[in-house]
Amino acid sequence: MSRINHMQYLEGMENIGSEIQDKVITAMNGYAPEKFTAADVRNALDSEICTPENYMALLSPAAEPFLEEMAEKAMKERMKHFGNSVYMFTPLYIANYCENQCVYCGFNCRNKIKRARLNAEEIEKEMQAISASGLQEILILTGESRKYSDLEYIGEACKIASKYFRVVGLEVYPMNSDEYKYLHECGADFVTVFQETYNSDKYEQLHLGGHKRIFPYRINAQERALMGGMRGVGFAALLGLDDFRKDAFAAGYHAHLIQKKYPHAEIAMSCPRLRPTKADETINPRDVGERQLLQVICAYRIFLPYASITISTRECERFRNNVIKLAATKISAGVNVGIGEHSDSADKGDEQFEISDPRTVSEVYTAIEEMGLQPVMHDYIYV
Repeated sequence: MSRINHMQYLEGMENIGSEIQDKVITAMNGYAPEKFTAADVRNALDSEICTPENYMALLSPAAEPFLEEMAEKAMKERMKHFGNSVYMFTPLYIANYCENQCVYCGFNCRNKIKRARLNAEEIEKEMQAISASGLQEILILTGESRKYSDLEYIGEACKIASKYFRVVGLEVYPMNSDEYKYLHECGADFVTVFQETYNSDKYEQLHLGGHKRIFPYRINAQERALMGGMRGVGFAALLGLDDFRKDAFAAGYHAHLIQKKYPHAEIAMSCPRLRPTKADETINPRDVGERQLLQVICAYRIFLPYASITISTRECERFRNNVIKLAATKISAGVNVGIGEHSDSADKGDEQFEISDPRTVSEVYTAIEEMGLQPVMHDYIYV
């Protein structure tokens, strides 16, 4: 039996007819990282405004010898727009049921892992435990299953979160704009969607089944979220799935185009690398070492000076401490990526991937202060 066409919308999927997808893919396909020279990189570093062409140069192999200068420029941009603030949050996985067959993911529907879904009482206990740490921002995550994590279930989680947190984010399956509107009314502030890879051919090879297989529906999710009233949206490519330079370019350029079209929107970037899972401990980010990751993060900061940049617990304590001084502005803490691991009352489900930095909220808070930076638990007060 042939698989569904990964480029065609399925019934019920909203097609907003956006021009942004074609612009991103066309620009990415025209990007040849190896063609850039040291002179191109020097021009990018000396330019006051970072153009898309400059951004390409900063992501190219030719920029690797300039990493120290890139970091210095990134740090200046960071201090100019964010000062010494470092925003703190934690993710909360409330379900790990998934209908997708993604070959690199621990939640793959074919993987034999322990599945769990928290009920409303368990969600509240988890959120109470997190809130007691002092955090005021939470990111709610589920596996991508409309059956086990339907719209009303996620909406109820947002309502509960609004009782304990000032900022509520979502990292769930892509939705239509009216569904995002409903979740915004339930208390959600922003939506993050990882495109994984912007190479549609590689995307097809990696996503063998489920709604996630539909490439254009996923790539337009952030725009639908903004149409639904969300305050902000987050972007990311999962570095290591394909050519990381082209994927990083596409993610940043995608964010750039959305920012131009929706100037009121708050833009955020994440920088995840592939991590081992319980189902496959051999998974690794291949050619994306820490130097390459730092290059990507610095390029993001220089090209998108106003964007928030998150560094997750996929990376180790040493790297995370260094990158928040240079370019990143947001860090997770007290992280558990299994289901129901913040309190002892909930049924446990297996994690999506292995984390590298298990520090508590207080440990991360103290580390930020010791670096002369200011930990910030929230940046919004609703009146």
